[in-house]
Amino acid sequence: MLRSIGRQTAYLIGHTKSRPITNWSTFVCTTFSGGERKFGPADQQSCRHCATSHKVGQFESATTNEISHRKKKSHTINSNNETDEEATLLEQQLAQIDEEVARLLALKAKLGDGPATPQKFTLKTPKGTRDYSPQQMMLRQGVLDKIVEVFKKHGGEAIDTPVFELKEVLTGKYGEDSKLIYDLKDQGGEILSLRYDLTVPLARYLAMSKISSLKRYHIAKVYRRDNPAMTRGRYREFYQCDFDIAGTFDPMLPDAECVKIVSEVLDTLDIGEYVIKINHRQLLDGMFEACGVPADKFRTICSAVDKLDKTPWAEVRKEMIDEKGLDAAAADKIGEYVQLSGGIELVAQLLADEKLKAVSSAVKGLESMQLLLKYCDAMGLSPKISFDLSLARGLDYYTGVIYECVLKAEPKIVQNGAAEAAEEQGAVGSVAGGGRYDNLVGMFDPKGKQVPCVGVSIGVERIFSVLEAKNAAAGVKTRTNEVQVYVASAHKGLHEKRLSILNSLWDQGIKAEHSYKLNPKLLVQLQYCEENQIPFAVVFGDSELSKGVVKLREVTTRKEEEVPLAELGNEIKKRLNN
Repeated sequence: MLRSIGRQTAYLIGHTKSRPITNWSTFVCTTFSGGERKFGPADQQSCRHCATSHKVGQFESATTNEISHRKKKSHTINSNNETDEEATLLEQQLAQIDEEVARLLALKAKLGDGPATPQKFTLKTPKGTRDYSPQQMMLRQGVLDKIVEVFKKHGGEAIDTPVFELKEVLTGKYGEDSKLIYDLKDQGGEILSLRYDLTVPLARYLAMSKISSLKRYHIAKVYRRDNPAMTRGRYREFYQCDFDIAGTFDPMLPDAECVKIVSEVLDTLDIGEYVIKINHRQLLDGMFEACGVPADKFRTICSAVDKLDKTPWAEVRKEMIDEKGLDAAAADKIGEYVQLSGGIELVAQLLADEKLKAVSSAVKGLESMQLLLKYCDAMGLSPKISFDLSLARGLDYYTGVIYECVLKAEPKIVQNGAAEAAEEQGAVGSVAGGGRYDNLVGMFDPKGKQVPCVGVSIGVERIFSVLEAKNAAAGVKTRTNEVQVYVASAHKGLHEKRLSILNSLWDQGIKAEHSYKLNPKLLVQLQYCEENQIPFAVVFGDSELSKGVVKLREVTTRKEEEVPLAELGNEIKKRLNN
């Protein structure tokens, strides 16, 4: 029965049974001019093109004729008393043909009649990301090295965690900022999201590893679907440098050390004057309660207060009333408190406040702040810190002290290699932040075991933008490599001797390079040294080699001195150390 249908249709039905053709190594592509050709794996593209492009129309026409013919024959068969079983089988085969033709026609419509043309697109990095040039990477690595040195000085140990986490690990930890989490596409497996920060992954790590005490640092990329302001050092993909102390200790001792670490990092990087703002989450909650804010609105009102560093009070007040549903009188009371800032004298003033004295959480927060400021003063930090009631930090996991460091004055920020004026004072925003989160680890522990933690995060991208701007303004040219010596030959045919000298220097741990031309001009080689700020050049020709010496040239002064070839490595090391 099957052979009585046209060769093309019969083969298609026999091999696909209404399924797409996948075994191209056995597929027979039949043209409708009577020819036939088998295709192997190397011919898959041609075969697909034949099956889904210009031959489809011919296939449609041919199979339609076959169907019509078979329907007539079916009628004849039935007229000749053919069995009902054979007629039913024929109808099923015809239905399969109809289905396959429809599928191929749909595929043809999707692909189009003409040859495929490459789509035009704008070549750029994704929004909120950037490439780093060799000059920028050298500056960046220098910043990271200095930060790590401070972390190590305070006993930090390095860890690393995956760049993506289970979505449920991140959900519910960031308050209103949860909408900024990048969710990965569901591919039939685990539901994943890119990490928003390094704090929640640390808490998950501590709970999984059953660790109750750790002083760790972690430098890695995080991702946020924020509105980027790249001229202000704000991106969607950026590095964070975190230092955290996990464990049960006496109050405020690790908290004060975190303030000291922020101060040391910023002093080491020399990015300008700064102030470290400090507040306490218990004090904020107590303040909200004293002002008449319902307990179920504490977190959402806290998120509104968190915007005061970049939004006027009038706009924040309007948001509290119109969007958060807060009573206007309560908002006005909050406004009286969030305008206050100072030092340890402000703590005494607030401890005497009648409304705050009536709220136990406010009193506990103030007593903790009093102790923290005392410890900070013992470490000489008082001139650099400010007790600021407008500091909120909207992340849900904070339970105690919170920090934020901002620059007092902002230099111009560099974008695409050019210095641009900042739109407003302080546009770079926070360059560090953190706080205490005593309950976060317990959210992941099966038994709810708590591991108290406190930590800070350095905003290295914003710091990098500031330093880049300062270097551009000062005309500083950043070296892109660490080459110490350039080996230059003065005559032709000395490339093998260059390689021999280079090999000796490399074996002695000296960073060196040379020209990749067989017979480079000496002037070009020396100009390369000056342009790339290489401190020393080894220069030799036939006359020097005949005496067993080379000339060691100081590139900046252009002074040259003959040095025995056997002593070259030691002489270079001695000069580098000086």
